Amino acid sequence: MSYFSNKVVIVTGGSDGIGKALVESLLQQGARVATCARNFDKLYQLGKMHAGKSLFTSAMDVSNENECKLFIDDVIKTYGAIDILINNAGISMRAMFKDVAIDTMRKVMDINFWGTVYFSKYALPYITKQQGTIVAVSSIAGFRGLPGRAGYSASKFAMNGFMEALRTELLETGVHVMWVSPGFTASNIRNAALTKDGTPQGASPLEEGILMSAEDCATQILDAIQKKKRTLIFSSDDKRTVLLNKLIPSLTDKLVHKFFFKNGELVK
Repeated sequence: MSYFSNKVVIVTGGSDGIGKALVESLLQQGARVATCARNFDKLYQLGKMHAGKSLFTSAMDVSNENECKLFIDDVIKTYGAIDILINNAGISMRAMFKDVAIDTMRKVMDINFWGTVYFSKYALPYITKQQGTIVAVSSIAGFRGLPGRAGYSASKFAMNGFMEALRTELLETGVHVMWVSPGFTASNIRNAALTKDGTPQGASPLEEGILMSAEDCATQILDAIQKKKRTLIFSSDDKRTVLLNKLIPSLTDKLVHKFFFKNGELVK
């Protein structure tokens, strides 16, 4: 029997990338899964691909508080409980702060941070009853601010702080709270990343083929949930970045700048 067998698991942003890989792995392990995304067609194809399995889908926007509440209500009507919430839905950005529109940064914050807050708020009573787990898919950008991604980094720093506070509040309730921080993972997130005016970037500045696969990332996340880890940082490079940023922040500034810029231009 899988650890996830018969557990009710919510995965936000389940139509692409890490979210889709999580949904598919959970279904294979016998979980009863609920997922949401903004793209109805992709959700329809996901449901069609897994016809006959316990999969509830809904096209919605996680930045809309009322839609988040209604989704949780629908999950309870469908499954009667919630064991695990994986706050995965997110959007990135790529633009220098001097150029970016405030509305673009606000949109990133609304999806990445407030989406996590809304889902966690309305799912919490049911997860507390099950002594379940709340997970946030964060980023190394939540430990170290990244150039060209000021709004994204801000949203992930906020997410990490929120999760840490929530974890401490729930310490004696039996609810487990954790956050995971994948590095660069092959997905659609960079294609959909917002430019300075809020339009999708449409292409990735990275070589996607050499990045960690979404499936490998999902496997590590589910293993961390089962082991009730506090946090998960994936690669040795990312762990080194977090450590260096704590111990020698001025050096880390230079190393990060060198990685993202070439001849004074943002290239990654």
